[in-house]
Amino acid sequence: QDSSDDIEDVSLFDADDDVSRRSKKSKIRHPVASFFHLFFRVSAIIVYLLCELLTSSFIACMVTIILLLSCDFWAVKNVTGRLMVGLRWWNQVDDDGRSHWVFEARKVSAQGGKISSEAESRIFWLGLITCPMIWVIFAFSALFSFKVKWLAVVVMGVVLQGANLYGYIRCKVGSRKNLTSMATSYLGKQFLRQ
Repeated sequence: QDSSDDIEDVSLFDADDDVSRRSKKSKIRHPVASFFHLFFRVSAIIVYLLCELLTSSFIACMVTIILLLSCDFWAVKNVTGRLMVGLRWWNQVDDDGRSHWVFEARKVSAQGGKISSEAESRIFWLGLITCPMIWVIFAFSALFSFKVKWLAVVVMGVVLQGANLYGYIRCKVGSRKNLTSMATSYLGKQFLRQ
């Protein structure tokens, strides 16, 4: 742990009794959250791809894409992560000026079952992982095609969506030490299988 950043794992809201009694189902319990989880992400990608066909104004395209990416960052970080998979993260600064990263995960119910639906979890993680990879491809494309003005927009896409991906991986896996030990054990197992 860094001396300036303390990492703390805490549990997300105590699970209500009526919520914990629900069985794990594949249906989507939060259709509006699922829609907006993908809407802002996919819209930003579509606007980026079709921008030069729709208008000649780079500024209008850039502002539209940045607004969509910002709305996506806020919605995923504050709403859809909590509703769809029971995870949330944020940074808080205490009275001494020290920064604390807080990663929350909803407690597992008494029966050992998860509270989030399997379909919502798949939608959440698929959107969370796929879209930053697409923005990385756009970044290489803009870099190698010498479209420097678009590089700034693409970097914003990589940074905003990559930050959410990193935050939720930390929520899911735990502290940095757990993340490195998990990666090391996975690579060790793969090496031993070979």
